[in-house]
Amino acid sequence: MRIGVPKEIKPQEHRIGLTPESVKLLSDKGHEIFVEFNGGFEAGFTNDDYKNAGAKIEKKASEIFKNSELIVKVKEPQKNEIEMIKENQVIYTYLHLAASKDLTNGLIKSKSICIAYETVTDDQGRLPLLAPMSAVAGRMSIQAGAHSLEKNQKGRGLLLGGAPGVEPANVVILGGGVVGENAALIATGMKASVDVVDKSAERLIQLEKIFGDKIKPIKSENADLNKLIKKCDLLIGGVLIPGAEAPKLVTREMIKSMKRGSVVVDVAIDQGGCFETSKPTTHDNPTYLVDDVVHYCVANMPGGVPRTSTMALNKATLPLLSKIADKGYEKILKEDKNYLAGLNIFRGNITCKAVADAFNIKFYSPEKLL
Repeated sequence: MRIGVPKEIKPQEHRIGLTPESVKLLSDKGHEIFVEFNGGFEAGFTNDDYKNAGAKIEKKASEIFKNSELIVKVKEPQKNEIEMIKENQVIYTYLHLAASKDLTNGLIKSKSICIAYETVTDDQGRLPLLAPMSAVAGRMSIQAGAHSLEKNQKGRGLLLGGAPGVEPANVVILGGGVVGENAALIATGMKASVDVVDKSAERLIQLEKIFGDKIKPIKSENADLNKLIKKCDLLIGGVLIPGAEAPKLVTREMIKSMKRGSVVVDVAIDQGGCFETSKPTTHDNPTYLVDDVVHYCVANMPGGVPRTSTMALNKATLPLLSKIADKGYEKILKEDKNYLAGLNIFRGNITCKAVADAFNIKFYSPEKLL
């Protein structure tokens, strides 16, 4: 199969769809790989690394889209990329369609086959292709939040872990999934006081076993969000509904009640965000103020650590890619319902129920279409 890897063009996005190691594995199996010139440079991978792995370097993205049957990316196609997508071309990347009607309509119009990393499942109903980037984003959320609490970042002037004789900052984490667990890992490591809110009692018990008394687990139905948010110094939004827009759990009034210089980090911003005051930002200008509360809402947080992120992502995405390249997408998707869950758009039709519901567009059963 002819596989194309264009350079990511979303602002401050430095990851790349395939590492040289992944290219070599695919190339050794007889697949033809096209990588855009300097596509992996910011992640620490040179053109020679890709050439030595068996890839052909193309100077223009247009050549990659033109020559490839399957496109491997990291972030959702940007406007000029959508215009280059061909009918029946397979697009394999994070899509987060529920956050953008324009993107959704553009991909419908392209009549391509769009497989979203973030909705592929496993037998336990987890999201294995989303998990590694959720882990990175969860860890970065505390790192970013701690930095934003510094006075020169317009924060409260607090050190997350406090100091001898000084109480640590209070961190509230909404959502105890992969993001929440990894945020808690770093926050407790920095000696912060940590509350984790989740709707699943079973999940909270798991987190309690992991962290012991380093966290305070709170079931969402028993949580007084107004009180928790009012007292916290750093609020992490890590809630997720697979494929759908993130629920707005934190109202503008709740944000207004927070202490001056408090920080909120909305990890769910690529799915629309879970705070009413959230709007997407970039690594170039990551924060803004609303009611004297610092908002960090970078939509591609793992792009700030592209080498770590690219390698972690490839470990998750390569197995499915390799199977599609070897046997074709139709056979693989028909054989495995977990892989089929990743199919969001099929030749002009929405095949992900959450996306169809988000925009009131007709949903088509992927099993029937295939």
